[in-house]
Amino acid sequence: MSSPDPDLQQGFDAHAPWRRTPSVVLRPEPFGALVYDFGSRRLSFLKDRALVRVVEALDGSASAEAALDVAGVPEADRPLHLAALGALARSGMISPGPLDSDAHDRAVAS
Repeated sequence: MSSPDPDLQQGFDAHAPWRRTPSVVLRPEPFGALVYDFGSRRLSFLKDRALVRVVEALDGSASAEAALDVAGVPEADRPLHLAALGALARSGMISPGPLDSDAHDRAVAS
């Protein structure tokens, strides 16, 4: 019997579509980005430019894993990025999102 996926245990499903929460904005910075939620007034920092690209890619991707592909994250770095996405989900900066029709078309075509 295989052990459960730790991402699923934390409420983060990397196979599901995710999006930046509507009240959240990213502000690019030399170190990565500031992430601000106008709803909760919470401020976070993304200190990895690749993670910034992943978060930006979420809205147009069929899943978090697809966003990693779009951002060009190497396989060896994916566990760290998935852990960071899980933390962003737990903090409310990203949320489960419906798959938009363009992302669905791209997923079907690939």
